[in-house]
Amino acid sequence: MSVGMPIPPSLLPAGVPCWIELASANEQAARDFYGELFGWEFFIKRDPATVNRRYTIALLHDLQAGGLYQAASDQPTGWMVHLAVGNTVNTAEWVQHLGGTVTLGPVDIPDRGSILHAVDPSGAPVVFWQPPGDWSFATSMPGSFTGADLNTHDGHSADQFYCRLFEFTSQQIGQGGIDYVEWRLDHEPVLYRYAMDPSYQATVPPHWMIYFEADPARGTDAIAGQALMLGGSVVTAPFDTPFGRTAVLADPAGAVFSIVDHSRPVDTGVGRAEVDDPYDD
Repeated sequence: MSVGMPIPPSLLPAGVPCWIELASANEQAARDFYGELFGWEFFIKRDPATVNRRYTIALLHDLQAGGLYQAASDQPTGWMVHLAVGNTVNTAEWVQHLGGTVTLGPVDIPDRGSILHAVDPSGAPVVFWQPPGDWSFATSMPGSFTGADLNTHDGHSADQFYCRLFEFTSQQIGQGGIDYVEWRLDHEPVLYRYAMDPSYQATVPPHWMIYFEADPARGTDAIAGQALMLGGSVVTAPFDTPFGRTAVLADPAGAVFSIVDHSRPVDTGVGRAEVDDPYDD
């Protein structure tokens, strides 16, 4: 998705990313890291559902850029994308009808709409969000969300599920035996799906890769270097892709994410996922 400004919910088609969220093993370290790396500011809301009863909203130029919270010791950690829906109750029924599993909800959140957690038929977790009428989400500006890949072992099941649920069209853009698909609405790319190498099936679960827009004035390489200085790590060193210069990073608690400078696309002649899978050595 590439919009460059917040979109009101009335203009959000079902299936479009409307939020990102980090479940962190160290909430304070995450705020320090992302605040320095992306220029985020934060405010904290009371949230009785989290382990420390609070939820942090990240702001970029006074626009909501995402959320983060302290994960409980038995909770998975990492970044997750939320997909917009018009009605979480109807979505729950469709998720089950299409072979997915509802794991939580629908749950109404005061002043923030309704959420539904599920696992799709390919085994990937996913969150659906029915946002409130005044919802906004910063995208495609430096330091904000700019896209997401679903990395899965069962590309066919994922395609069938999301394309039927959201009426996506699916376009294969991978080459050379690489199964990489672009999901589109009205001919515009919304999400991507990458089928991981079968050799990783036993060790790497299906997961979402979140992309943040790199500031062209700084560049991907400089941002990757700063991540190291802030206590994070470079999982995959900066490299050129047809989408732009990209790197896979991890924050100090190990949450993996990607940055991409779309101002520097390079025709490599090889179609593949926007970044190398971080678990592929």
